[in-house]
Amino acid sequence: MKSIFEESAYDEIKKRLENLNEDAEANWGKMNVGQMVWHCQGPLNIILEKEDYGLKPSWLAKVFFKKSLYNDKPWKKGLPTAKFLKTKDNKDFNTEKAKLEALIEETYAHKDKTEWNTHPAFGYFTAQQWGQMQYKHLDHHFRQFGV
Repeated sequence: MKSIFEESAYDEIKKRLENLNEDAEANWGKMNVGQMVWHCQGPLNIILEKEDYGLKPSWLAKVFFKKSLYNDKPWKKGLPTAKFLKTKDNKDFNTEKAKLEALIEETYAHKDKTEWNTHPAFGYFTAQQWGQMQYKHLDHHFRQFGV
């Protein structure tokens, strides 16, 4: 599984984001591209401890979903989105894309960090698992919009 902390995966994600444009249409799901780049900021805000979104520890999430966050198996198209990562508002694509790019860069800047705080809902992740989870989430949504 690739990790956002690996230079090649980071470079790939940055290039894919660069290739994303405001006219991109979703291959699945209900979000438009502006909403998607806004949505993708959430997990990065969590790892960077900028937001916890009021999440509470969940043994159900740990047992049934946690390992799927960082394994090699792609997520299914159309999986439900957590409420705190949903918006019905239209988001300005260029503004949200710039914010997402900055969060990706900030996350990568911590590539050598070995200890991270626990996830507010899923609990402990190793540094490797955090990096894999961030890559997997971005990859899922970039595939959703064809990049």
